[in-house]
Amino acid sequence: MMRMHPRIREATPDDVAEIVDLVIELAVYEREPDAVKLTPETLHGQLFGENPALFAHVADAEEGSGRRIDGFSLWFLNYSTWEGTHGIYLEDLYVRQDARGSGLGKALLVNLAEIATERGYQRVEWSVLQWNEPSIAFYRSLGAFPMDGWDTMRLTGDALEAHR
Repeated sequence: MMRMHPRIREATPDDVAEIVDLVIELAVYEREPDAVKLTPETLHGQLFGENPALFAHVADAEEGSGRRIDGFSLWFLNYSTWEGTHGIYLEDLYVRQDARGSGLGKALLVNLAEIATERGYQRVEWSVLQWNEPSIAFYRSLGAFPMDGWDTMRLTGDALEAHR
């Protein structure tokens, strides 16, 4: 049985608009403030529509802070042919600036590690910007390591359309 940090819970439909706001905060932090095309309607359908393939957990604010989400993880399943099992791909992990250092980022990652081990998945993976030294140091402190020798590849925009 998964042990959930008292402030970590599965996202609900009522959380969607605030998660989108936090995605926008993350984009600002990652120096891409105009890159977010996600809307609450889109995210709601992807999280809570028929056969969702995207999942989210949120970190509730400390009591006394009012109703607010202080952080979130947004993830989906990937698959390893070598391991012969699914894994978790963490698309986004974000904790509000004024809530950093409170243990919520670790709690969100521990939550995903518990889900993975409970379900027999062999890994939790994610990408981090190379300039994001605070996050890299945080991830390393938890035992995460970079996949040396691997680069993330992406096909998008005109190049993607050219293969239709």
